Amino acid sequence: MIRRISAGPLLAGALCLFAASAVAQQQDSAAQAPATPAPVAAPTPPPAAAPAAVPAPTPVAAAPAAPAAPALPPGSPLIGRPAGNEAASKLAPVPSPPLATAADKIQLDLLKAPKGFTIELYASGMPNARSLALSDKGTVFVGSRLQDKVYAITNKDGKRQVHVLVSGLYRPNGVAFKNGTLYIAELSQISKIDNVDDKIDASPKPVVIYSDLPKDEAHGWKFLAIGPDSKLYFEVGQPGNNVLHDDAHGQLRRMNLDGSGAEKIAFGIRNTVGFDWNPKTKELYFTDNGRDWLSEDLPNDELNRITKIGQDFGAPYCYQGNIADPEFGWGHSCSEFVPPIALMGPHAAALGMRFYTGTMFPAEYRGQIFVARHGSWNKTNKYGGDIALVTLNKDGSVKSVEPFITGFLQNNNYIGRPVDVMNLPDGSMLISDDWNGAVYRVTYGPNKKVAGR
Repeated sequence: MIRRISAGPLLAGALCLFAASAVAQQQDSAAQAPATPAPVAAPTPPPAAAPAAVPAPTPVAAAPAAPAAPALPPGSPLIGRPAGNEAASKLAPVPSPPLATAADKIQLDLLKAPKGFTIELYASGMPNARSLALSDKGTVFVGSRLQDKVYAITNKDGKRQVHVLVSGLYRPNGVAFKNGTLYIAELSQISKIDNVDDKIDASPKPVVIYSDLPKDEAHGWKFLAIGPDSKLYFEVGQPGNNVLHDDAHGQLRRMNLDGSGAEKIAFGIRNTVGFDWNPKTKELYFTDNGRDWLSEDLPNDELNRITKIGQDFGAPYCYQGNIADPEFGWGHSCSEFVPPIALMGPHAAALGMRFYTGTMFPAEYRGQIFVARHGSWNKTNKYGGDIALVTLNKDGSVKSVEPFITGFLQNNNYIGRPVDVMNLPDGSMLISDDWNGAVYRVTYGPNKKVAGR
């Protein structure tokens, strides 16, 4: 399905684009009076024996009413959890630790990568480290969803240092960089800091460039990226687990770098927190998280590709391309919508993704996609908690999806949760981990030591 919208001019060749109260019933029992024999006149035959008196039943006290369950806040991930289901009642989001893990306590030795690859600590001490962006001078910017901070990792004279670039923000998850300017996406606004590399320790105040955004907490945090058309792209997620979208939700938007010219370019998106452009075709690929509480094993998260402006990817009517939603799918067919090009696993929380454009890794990895799967919370046996490799065919379709780095999930418990991936100019790759508040560097080959260590 393609929704009709007013789309601005596109760059040639660029297809850019998450009891009912139990009431006790009281039964009233009416006490029965004992039967009394009628008087008998004499002489008559002896009367029949008077019936024995029937004792009144003992009144039964009414059972106390069960307390009403507290109302869930709008957009709560627990809305829709099956009532009275023991297995479902044990499932709930897994909160990240409030503090960053000390560097010497991060269990990097449990992470596994293919032969020849090395995983090392790049920086730590950043609670809830999420999205990544890189400046022209090599500064790595790190957003956060649960903290109010954006961090900056500098590397000068062989010494790496973590700075709090700015604080006092609200869910500054998304970060992007271009031409000296850092762009920051909060819950309901997007701002910028010009000449940011010169202001690392100056606590700069971001300047708001766009505020036409809803304030829903559910799926309200943003991912931010700059496309090959030099426009700023961001999503507006579905405002709840599984709800109908209005004109302001469930979509991907883009705008000019000054905040002007905003337009909607894709629809039917539940919650994407990662997208990137194919370096060959310039088509936009994005991850999308499937709905909760349909089952533990369905639906799968998706990897999608935008080939035309205005395409609709199905949510909340259809998930994973072939499952009609039991609530909203009536009257719709999944054939109306654009199917995913790959399924990323049930409740895997596929988040940040990047095409690998470096040359350090072997040739078979070049031009392929790395996806950070944050890991499930709504499965008894958790799934994900890894970096997946998506291998493409020459036409941009997906050939395979395989784990690349594993070990964040140990014995059904997390020791780390990857959020985003990013290429460095030397061909190595960074991975953010909001569980430990850290960023890791992945290299290939001998003597690829992390600078500054």
